Amino acid sequence: MAAAWIVVLVTLVLGLAMAGPVPTSKPTTTGKGCDIGRFKSLSPQELASFKKARDALEESLKLKNWSCSSPVFPGNWDLRLLQVRERPGALEAELALTLKVLEAAADTDSALEVVLDQPLHTLQHVLSQLQACIQAQPTAGPRTRGRLHHWLHRLQEAPEKESPGCLEASVTFNLFRLLIRDLTCVANGDLCLRTSTHPEST
Repeated sequence: MAAAWIVVLVTLVLGLAMAGPVPTSKPTTTGKGCDIGRFKSLSPQELASFKKARDALEESLKLKNWSCSSPVFPGNWDLRLLQVRERPGALEAELALTLKVLEAAADTDSALEVVLDQPLHTLQHVLSQLQACIQAQPTAGPRTRGRLHHWLHRLQEAPEKESPGCLEASVTFNLFRLLIRDLTCVANGDLCLRTSTHPEST
């Protein structure tokens, strides 16, 4: 009888060992180097540096004659209108254009170079984290189309179609929408609820 119990006990122990530990939580799927979630809100110091930069840019624009043939950022630009998987690509294009324009502004104006130093550093860091997240996503998927395709095309052709003054004004007036609404939306992932309240108009 004792021998039978020993056999049963050994069988149970071996079964548990083969099954392995019971998981206590769902594994994370974040890719290596992907930490976009930390940008759900910027620090007060970071926001203050961006406000100072925006104010300086607006003062600089008052001394320039600029106009846009068409809005660089579509009037209905709102990442909540996109599918969750589409939002990082839209934010990447928005960040890339913003960096390109602000870096050019800093290169041509020594006063702006000083005030834009920290904001540019922050934007570059955000973009690198975002690109790490995009690279970690599965590559297979539908091609961009519809609203996202139109938005990306608009941003890609803007540097060729619009003047430097128009581009500078556009990214300046869009800066806090990028930081507070768009970046926060992507950082929140599925928690940023999709909306369909805006029309399809551009």
